Amino acid sequence: MTGPGKIQYYFIMKHVTNCEELARDTDELLYDPQVRRAMAEFAAGGDTLRLEAAAAARAAHKSVERLSTHGSEGRGLSTGAVDVLVRLCTLGETGANPGDLARSAGMTPRNATGLVDTLEREGLVRRDPDPGDRRSVVVRITPAGLAWLDAFRAPTQRAMAALFHGFTDTELRRLRHLCLRLVQNQQRISAHLTATQETTPA
Repeated sequence: MTGPGKIQYYFIMKHVTNCEELARDTDELLYDPQVRRAMAEFAAGGDTLRLEAAAAARAAHKSVERLSTHGSEGRGLSTGAVDVLVRLCTLGETGANPGDLARSAGMTPRNATGLVDTLEREGLVRRDPDPGDRRSVVVRITPAGLAWLDAFRAPTQRAMAALFHGFTDTELRRLRHLCLRLVQNQQRISAHLTATQETTPA
């Protein structure tokens, strides 16, 4: 894609919804008029609902990330590092190797290793030799890591309570379900593309 279409596409994908600009449709459901106009131009008369939904999902993701990042500011950790720390907390002394951490967190092994490096420098995790594989290590959370999470828990809970203010439990379960359906679809697409690339002659 080149030219104006490409510029318009990147505008759409980078657009961040301004809550003051939101409107309601005939079903009293929220939408962003600016996004709708941009999508209509980009789609050239085609259906925009899926494009609008994608933009809304991205805006929601950025909203959650902003609050998560705000909660960890001054504590020296990115949201990715916090995610890894929480996963290690649930594993306790069992720990995990960096490869398993990467798979469970949906990131590349390189990114997972970088986050473990950061956490280790902060004294929040440690690397121990893997008794079952001399070439590998097991990453475990430290007492300092547990203390860090204890201090982080309350502000995170307050932030999420504020972000989801007005949502019923039924709405939250439905939102969780819909978001995970998007994840499932993306994983199917990635698996299909990978399989296609592997079977296509060079």
